[in-house]
Amino acid sequence: MQTNLAPEFKHTADGQAAEAILRKCVHCGFCTATCPTYQLLGDELDGPRGRIYLIKQVLEGTAPTRKTQAHLDRCLTCRNCESTCPSGVDYGHLVDIGRKIVDAKVERPAGERFVRWALKEGLTSPLFAPAMKMGQLVRGLLPASLKAKVPAAQDAGAWPTRTHARKVLMLAGCVQPAMMPNINSATARVLDAAGMQTMVAAKAGCCGAVKFHLNDQDGGMTEMRANIDAWWPHIEAGAEAIVMNASGCGVTVKEYGHILRDDPQYAAKARRISELTKDLSELLPELVDQLRGKVSAKAGQLAFHPPCTLQHGQQLRGGVEEHMGALGFKVNTCRVEPHLCCGSAGTYSVLNPKLAYELRDRKLRNLGEMQPEQIVSANIGCITHLQSGTGTPVKHWVELLDEALAQA
Repeated sequence: MQTNLAPEFKHTADGQAAEAILRKCVHCGFCTATCPTYQLLGDELDGPRGRIYLIKQVLEGTAPTRKTQAHLDRCLTCRNCESTCPSGVDYGHLVDIGRKIVDAKVERPAGERFVRWALKEGLTSPLFAPAMKMGQLVRGLLPASLKAKVPAAQDAGAWPTRTHARKVLMLAGCVQPAMMPNINSATARVLDAAGMQTMVAAKAGCCGAVKFHLNDQDGGMTEMRANIDAWWPHIEAGAEAIVMNASGCGVTVKEYGHILRDDPQYAAKARRISELTKDLSELLPELVDQLRGKVSAKAGQLAFHPPCTLQHGQQLRGGVEEHMGALGFKVNTCRVEPHLCCGSAGTYSVLNPKLAYELRDRKLRNLGEMQPEQIVSANIGCITHLQSGTGTPVKHWVELLDEALAQA
């Protein structure tokens, strides 16, 4: 794709990065076949190819409008198109650049600005946990739309107390400790059973994704630098990995090296952080060897929804199904559209509820064909979103592995 950058972008880092990405696109349209919003809306501008054209026009000097902004907003950033693209177009980074530029030129209505501010400040605030606890206390009185965002209170169980020579860091996350604390403690117990000690750096907070993808990229990068500072002493002391049990956080931390590549103070450290970051499923091959014989897997079909941040963002596919299967679990993905987003997509289900719930129900219909006893996933956003539309229990796969260890 030929580009002719406008003077205001020609010599900027964003302009040059965007131009390099645009030049890879051959506008073949393969991406539209797997784009969730194109599948629902059938509008070229609500597919990757159309959004690429919109971003290209803005970079070449066309003034963006609210319509431009809306088409970019409706992108889930699921990155399914990256898995489909035969040319290797780095769409995820391009849409980040496009949204940043368009938001700087197109003012949002006050109501939109407030909601987006409330999300990026509220979800990452220390006040989120007490607010969630209050919501759980009155959950039965909440309207259905709000109740769907407030999972029932959960017992996290005991955190392991043994020490091990092998140590890994784990990011607790900004909302997971309040919404589903058992995911973190189950992760620590499973790793403990495999001879690894899980450490949580007290000053590590949100991975930065919430603010970054709501176009507060400076705020997101501030949180990223704070995490690097919190983790670095542990890395120097020998922590062998930074484990992520929320794939949305994992894909972001794996991109610290890219996002902070131009920061002279943090670039090298950010690159090292990205190299050490592993999704929890990447440890499964080793866990299978360590835990074989210690696990008593329940019988019954488990339907696995691989989050987009796992299968497209991190390009990790098949590992959970294969290695949980090796431990005795019957785990399968749906036969129809296993690649398609469930509609959660971070804050998307709040900002675009109609599309989000259409995608959720479509995903649940496809998962339901397996008649599973439980649905498992690997990201708290997907788990909460799917659970809001079904009576079938939805959990993180590590919780089932933890239960099976306890029962063995």
